[in-house]
Amino acid sequence: MLRITRDIALDDRELEERFVRASGPGGQNVNKVSTAVQLRFNVFASPSLPDEVRARLVTLAGKQLSAEGDLIVNAQRFRTQARNRADARDKLAALIRAAAHRPKPRRKTRPSAAAKRRRLEAKRRQGETKRRRSGRLDLN
Repeated sequence: MLRITRDIALDDRELEERFVRASGPGGQNVNKVSTAVQLRFNVFASPSLPDEVRARLVTLAGKQLSAEGDLIVNAQRFRTQARNRADARDKLAALIRAAAHRPKPRRKTRPSAAAKRRRLEAKRRQGETKRRRSGRLDLN
């Protein structure tokens, strides 16, 4: 059981782990032992995710999401399988936790009259500066 938030927990049967050979640190060991972890989690088939979290997770996952709906997390930072396995689970949990966070709705705001006045005055000053640079004066 992988606990994500108070309300969301993933069953271990929903996660599929593959161990592959890693690049990076490990010396000759890296050529012989499969220490890197490829963790797969099917976003669309998971009963553990609420629909709104699932929708946000699909947008957050980006290229990590396969066409079949598998979220693929790779971990090869460490030399041992156990630490890479824990790292992959942490990465998945962090991604789902980010998707579980409901974004604050944007409230439309309008610029104040003073802000509009300042903007137009700055535009007028800039235009005047450019007119002076051109060499000809336009005194309207």
